Amino acid sequence: MYEISVHREFTASHAVTLQGVREEPHTHNWQVDVVVGAKELDADGVVCDFLHLDEILGKILSQFEQCDLNKTPPFDQINPTAEHVAHHIAERFMELLDVPTKVQVRKVIVIEAPGCKATYFPSEDT
Repeated sequence: MYEISVHREFTASHAVTLQGVREEPHTHNWQVDVVVGAKELDADGVVCDFLHLDEILGKILSQFEQCDLNKTPPFDQINPTAEHVAHHIAERFMELLDVPTKVQVRKVIVIEAPGCKATYFPSEDT
């Protein structure tokens, strides 16, 4: 198994509701890593092009840059936790990944703040 990853950051605010209590809105400099993998390399000797992966991640994150996640779909309907952010990014990434089917999103890591990291593994969801 081969894995490669891309990393990007964005700034956005949110207010999470925990046990029925909504916290005060606050802003984070979110960090996101998307890891994709394949059992075999392609004819060029790569899993896929890093630039292609970076473009996909940039497209997904651009809708959140400098936004209030609570007012931005899909988080206007679901609690904007780091876990939900990671899940959403993984789902969108898989929709936009237009490379051979052998390449799969292995995990998405979202760091909301130093020491606060959520990881979503799409392959374990099936």
